[in-house]
Amino acid sequence: MLTITDRAAEALDTVVSSAPNTSDATGLRISRATGPDGEEGLALALTDGPAPEDAVVENDRVPVFLEPEAAVMLDDKVLDAEVQGDQVGFMLRDQQDGESPA
Repeated sequence: MLTITDRAAEALDTVVSSAPNTSDATGLRISRATGPDGEEGLALALTDGPAPEDAVVENDRVPVFLEPEAAVMLDDKVLDAEVQGDQVGFMLRDQQDGESPA
């Protein structure tokens, strides 16, 4: 299952707390998306809860909801983040054997 680093959890908390009209149930939903060029990728969106079929990745701050196809794609990945000023960039990397969230 997708692992979330402490840095990514903090960044998600910042994003959610600065977004208008959020609730305690607000989380990040990751779903599979197809771009205009037909290339497959992922879409990120804040949502007030998971869809019925979503997998939920709990952490101490903001839950992450994974659409079923995205859950398969991200099964061996780590979600990390980089914050520069008021900009947040999320990135995925492969899990290493025995790795725990940073």
